[in-house]
Amino acid sequence: MGAAALPASAQTYQDTALSATAVSSSTFSGGTLGATSGAKVINLTPTNVTWSLHGTPPTGVSVTGAQISYSGTASTTTSIVADATDGTGNAEALVIPVTLAAGSIQTNGRPTTVSLSALADSNVSGTVKFSATSSISTNAINFAETNLPTGLSSGNPTLTYVGGTAAPGTYNAVVVTATDSDGAVLHGTFNLTVEANAVSNYGDYVNRFGNGFDVFRQHQFAGAIIAGWTATQGDPATHFLLTNGTHQGAVRLEYAPNGTGTGLCVSDPGGGWSSDPLRDGLILTSCNTGPWQQFIPQSNGSLKNVATGLYVNPNGTGAQLRGGASPTTWGGSFYRFINFSSLPG
Repeated sequence: MGAAALPASAQTYQDTALSATAVSSSTFSGGTLGATSGAKVINLTPTNVTWSLHGTPPTGVSVTGAQISYSGTASTTTSIVADATDGTGNAEALVIPVTLAAGSIQTNGRPTTVSLSALADSNVSGTVKFSATSSISTNAINFAETNLPTGLSSGNPTLTYVGGTAAPGTYNAVVVTATDSDGAVLHGTFNLTVEANAVSNYGDYVNRFGNGFDVFRQHQFAGAIIAGWTATQGDPATHFLLTNGTHQGAVRLEYAPNGTGTGLCVSDPGGGWSSDPLRDGLILTSCNTGPWQQFIPQSNGSLKNVATGLYVNPNGTGAQLRGGASPTTWGGSFYRFINFSSLPG
């Protein structure tokens, strides 16, 4: 599917700082958790939540509704973790010591409830750092953010502007979710302010050695090789339009000699083109919304393809760019987008 050429004056953004209001934390509404032995089963309370087993329980242990059963034949003592999730997605965990016998599971001591509290954020040097407290102090806590503006990616435990392309403004009702290692979950909301500089989307990605993306011999057709070459204003082969991709945080490069889009975009087809000299060599293909043409700028300046998960790597001036499992050790994989007006003449 072809893409219409964008005007050379179109704008994109480079984020420079983030700040957030205080997190408004929700609470678990399921009530007090409990587990008691029944007839060869364990009965869980309350029953107005969704119960699930956390981690990898012993073979044969399962939960149906609010009841845990055991279909195995082994006899042992162990602990299992059951998570109770309320209607809003918040959860508490119940660590239950149990005794297993053939076709039977019973409690073997007092269960321990695991919960999260004190979900908060702090603004640190243009980033937003999240924290929370687990009732089990040794449990690890992970954080994820959703409802972010396009151009920002979730961070754990810090949401950063580095590599972000979100438009400046204040975005309401951004959600942060804290999850501890036993499956306890706590949600919160906050308002996020993005500061960003508007930049031209016409130019080229250039590494520290001055080599950028180059359409080999200015070939304007699907399958043309993308090589590493010195990016200049006078070389139309190094002219591209940078647009936001459809995948969060991703960008797309459309070949645009002298500022005119061609409907051909840089792609790592992952071996899907027999004419590609390298399995993960970069080529031009007709612009579309697929993941093969979308690259996520990383905080270190490398570019990661959405479809393949590989990083754009050069192999010297004039050689085809290709995807690699990791960036080059010598620094050629670290790119920044340079506006056309700032490219060498």
